[in-house]
Amino acid sequence: QVQLEESGGGLVQAGGSLRLSCAASGRTFSRYAMGWFRQAPGKEREFVSGISRSGGALYREYADSVAGRFTISRDNAKNTVYLQMNSLKLEDTAVYYCAAGPLVRRFARDFDYWGQGTQVTVST
Repeated sequence: QVQLEESGGGLVQAGGSLRLSCAASGRTFSRYAMGWFRQAPGKEREFVSGISRSGGALYREYADSVAGRFTISRDNAKNTVYLQMNSLKLEDTAVYYCAAGPLVRRFARDFDYWGQGTQVTVST
């Protein structure tokens, strides 16, 4: 099993950038596909991005709302997945969660392990 801990959230002006990190425990990090989700108050948790497990061809997926602005990556040697967020918009404000699962999916229920979340607030 894997335990996840997000970091890197904070307050940033619109148009700015943040880099989120998700540190995973254990020795089997590379076996898991990783995802980032976010949840704003009063809204359901939504898919942001995912990256495949490292055993095969590496691929990434992005929600349409963040494509071209966010980049997901992973460093298996460090057991860490990242979300580089550029050109941030007010609507990006949410708690961001890191998740691990068998496949890159766009539904939260398909992921098995979750971090506690990190707050990202974008201001004018």
